[in-house]
Amino acid sequence: MVLSFDTRLADAVGPAAAKKLERAFDMHTVGEMLAHYPRRYADPAELTPIRDLPVGETVTIVAEVLSSSARAMRNRSGAMTDVIIGDGHGRVSLTFFAKNLNQAEWRAKELRRGRRGMFSGKVGMFRDVTQFAHPQYELFDDEESAKAKAEDRASRPIPIYPATSAVSTQQFRELVEVVLPQVADVPDPLPESVRTAEGLLDARTALIQLHRPQTKSEVDPAVRTLRMHEALVLQTALLQQRAAVRSLTATPRPARPGGLLERFDAALPYTLTADQETVGAQVTDDLTQQWPMNRLVQGEVGSGKTLVALRAMLQVAESGGQSALIAPTEVLAAQHLRSITKMLGPALAPELMPTLLTGQMSAPERRKAALRVAAGQALIVVGTHALLGEKTTFAELGLVVVDEQHRFGVEQREALRAKGSSPHALVLTATPIPRTVAMTVFGDLDTSVIRTMPSGRAGIESFVAPLAEHPAWFQRVWDRAAEEIAKGRQVFAVCAAIDTTKKAGAAEEDESALLPPEEGATGPRWGVVQLDEALATHPTVGGLRRAVLHGKMPSDEKDAVMQSFARGEIDLLIATTVIEVGVDVPNASTMIVLDADRFGVSQLHQLRGRVGRGSVPGLCLLVTEAEEGTLARERVEAVAATLDGFALAEVDLELRGEGDVLGQAQSGARSSLRLLRVVKDSALIARARELAQGILADDPELAGHPGLREVIARRVTEEDRAALAKN
Repeated sequence: MVLSFDTRLADAVGPAAAKKLERAFDMHTVGEMLAHYPRRYADPAELTPIRDLPVGETVTIVAEVLSSSARAMRNRSGAMTDVIIGDGHGRVSLTFFAKNLNQAEWRAKELRRGRRGMFSGKVGMFRDVTQFAHPQYELFDDEESAKAKAEDRASRPIPIYPATSAVSTQQFRELVEVVLPQVADVPDPLPESVRTAEGLLDARTALIQLHRPQTKSEVDPAVRTLRMHEALVLQTALLQQRAAVRSLTATPRPARPGGLLERFDAALPYTLTADQETVGAQVTDDLTQQWPMNRLVQGEVGSGKTLVALRAMLQVAESGGQSALIAPTEVLAAQHLRSITKMLGPALAPELMPTLLTGQMSAPERRKAALRVAAGQALIVVGTHALLGEKTTFAELGLVVVDEQHRFGVEQREALRAKGSSPHALVLTATPIPRTVAMTVFGDLDTSVIRTMPSGRAGIESFVAPLAEHPAWFQRVWDRAAEEIAKGRQVFAVCAAIDTTKKAGAAEEDESALLPPEEGATGPRWGVVQLDEALATHPTVGGLRRAVLHGKMPSDEKDAVMQSFARGEIDLLIATTVIEVGVDVPNASTMIVLDADRFGVSQLHQLRGRVGRGSVPGLCLLVTEAEEGTLARERVEAVAATLDGFALAEVDLELRGEGDVLGQAQSGARSSLRLLRVVKDSALIARARELAQGILADDPELAGHPGLREVIARRVTEEDRAALAKN
């Protein structure tokens, strides 16, 4: 049977196998199956005699089953199969866990005495016995087959695929060996001239060498070729999206002499930093074009991104256009409104009428604000998700400003942009993005970076308090907090949950930003409720002025607490990540993060940015019970080691994954990238972008590049394109 990449799996491997693949990997076509690449290869040299097996290493051996038995578990539900295998030089114990005794007995029958096969697993020791826990295996049919397969395996690498309990790597490998030879046409996104110049393989050869390499040396050229395929397809799609945005018509918004922007700049009590001037000039120029601005401005916490955004809003307002700034929390939205009103001053604020619109405002307040917005009186509108509601309309929406882009889904951002006619868009993020990540994930946006910080900042020192090794340091943390408060300063204490005794609603409303506990670990130890109770009777800080703040509190109560903290009426604020972004209290000197290992790198960096914002030196104490050497501890130590957000962004990327670059997931393990890694492959991505620019310059419709056009059509779905358009 002749197959293509679009052939349904049911037609290629049969309905039963196709159903398993769909359930296990969400695969539906031959193309999707062949894009499920091996994660590693068992080296022929790993066919090691049992007596020489290295503990802790993953190995592959050929052996014979010496005994097998099934039994029910003693202290918990389930059953297990115990198997002993040998190769004449030693013995290995295999252990398989099953849901019930029937499954365990089936395994024991399959692995009956005398069967030979190839076994792969991680070598462990239990009571001085060499052991594989739940290994993968492939049994041979007979002695001749065993000998032939062993010799064959000794000469070529064995692909090890990502597998599940339903589809083992052996089963997947066998299906690939059936399907791959039957595929007639493998579309090649690379023009022949590029392949030759870059020293790459054709697409068919690359696939064969990746899935069925004859020697180890065949794997690297195949991987390099398929990485370039990914990079070129991604960059071409992003550049096509940029061209699509440029084809839209937007209202130019030039600044005029003596206008709002010029008056604002003249009244500023300080001079802009060099980066603020550079980025401001880029934004000013963007707003005068016939197409919508689509710019990402990234910069450290406190670098002045809000000032850049406000200057853009003033420029838009000069022609009667409205600007909408959407923030992820009510605390931050209210903070933005106060900050913007203060920066505008008594002369400009009445002309622009900055207006707050949030979901927790009273009905009369909200109606009054919505009328101002609909009538066009409010030229600057600041809000939360309430701005996205159907009842919120604008007279003339000219600019959308999205603060903390990583906290909003593309659907939410698009809902706001749809309230205007091709409005300009400015995306702000204080989570620094490495150049290659920005180019890969935000390739359809123009990017600007504000690196220089305003003068007069005292800086921050960061330390890890590792309670696993030094439990007494927990007391020292609060002693240190009391010392800062005695100097007239203020302290934040941040928890990963509101109330750890409650399962539902215990965590802050943005819990998805928190990381799950590592295997075997429990949830966060400290909630806001528990910490407040514990500190009430604490000998050092019990008598200090404390308050709590979290996302489930009424809006007016949250605002009152923040205002009180800003006025210096509260010494110690116990909060969730509701204070992660935008909260500006220059007198706050200390940030204590409890269960710091439950937060991502960028989150910890954001939290730390709440202190050291004035002339008072900042101190950040990251309290963790994570053991030394764990991934959780690595994250915390990485943050303490540097204040460079760009370096931390790369650490975060390596630890957490790139996210779904083409789709709507913002970060994490779910990634549309298969072989490409945006940090490690930065040079290749940059080269792919050059190639994509050259191809599209000569052939915008890809009429002369049918292979690239076909791969993009298959790889970048309409859903992906919609997601790109909404970025």
